Amino acid sequence: MLRTTVAFLLHAAASLAAPVPCEEKVINLEAEIQGLKTLINDQHGYIQALHNSQAGQLERIPSSHLGPENLFKDCSEVFANGNMASGLYVIRPHGSPTSLSVYCDMNNGGGWTVFQRRRDGEESFDRAWVEYKHGFGDLYSPDGEFWLGNKVLHNLTSTGNHDLRIDMEDFEGNQRYAEYKNFKVDDEKDQYQLHVGEYTGDAGDALAYLHSPPPVGKKRTGQFLAEELPGSNRIKFSTYDQPNDGNRENSSRCIRHSRSGWWFSRCDSGNLNGHYYRGPYQAMADDGVVWYTWHGWWYSIKSVVMMVRAADLEPPPQVIEDHHGRFQD
Repeated sequence: MLRTTVAFLLHAAASLAAPVPCEEKVINLEAEIQGLKTLINDQHGYIQALHNSQAGQLERIPSSHLGPENLFKDCSEVFANGNMASGLYVIRPHGSPTSLSVYCDMNNGGGWTVFQRRRDGEESFDRAWVEYKHGFGDLYSPDGEFWLGNKVLHNLTSTGNHDLRIDMEDFEGNQRYAEYKNFKVDDEKDQYQLHVGEYTGDAGDALAYLHSPPPVGKKRTGQFLAEELPGSNRIKFSTYDQPNDGNRENSSRCIRHSRSGWWFSRCDSGNLNGHYYRGPYQAMADDGVVWYTWHGWWYSIKSVVMMVRAADLEPPPQVIEDHHGRFQD
């Protein structure tokens, strides 16, 4: 009996000392990796569920309807009334029953209504459709990041002609801008479809496909891209929960890849709502804050401001502009 017990113990000790075959180690590691992937997917699903839950609450927030008082409809009217200081003003856009606070930028000709601002990545732009519809972020801090809202954008551009201006700065302190004529955002039934016209500026025309579409079926190597047809200069807005480019599979890939809401066609050719990287070359993919005609697809821009202004804006009497773009009496 003793001899049997000793033999068993020696066999057990030898088994424990024996190295685990490489194949078995690989299998164990693959199982651990799969477990981690499952955990990450579960957490991402939980975060998106929280987004959806919070976004659903936005629809039930009561709004205070205005009386008959006459408010400015945008920052262009604020400026035309003689207000030269950049800052927060209360407006009521055309077609809106409610007033709202907006930031008016009175530089570069004045009268710009800011609808997007990015500075440091504190605000997530990976948001649901209804959040982009109503807006999100911190409008009130000087460096707060925000999206004013697609519903407001439609109201601001629904009558008259408007210009779009985009101011950008990289991590080396260089600044560039892009301006577009005939800027318009359709209403929600048309999925906030974007229109832009003629380009001017020094950042390059990253939205050229909107007013100069490429040939049928042309694709950019290495990038996700929906089919682009002649005349497809009206791109619908898309979010992860509502892809709208007409090719649902490609649009979904763009959004998963870019982690933002945007007017996707060439994915990241000009996606200023992309994932924020705290440095120009930290991106492992071209999913950052991208304006490819300036810095290419692999550079994530430091700061961006997007704003809209009435095209027929006239400066107030007895006002001149200095060489820095600021106004003086």
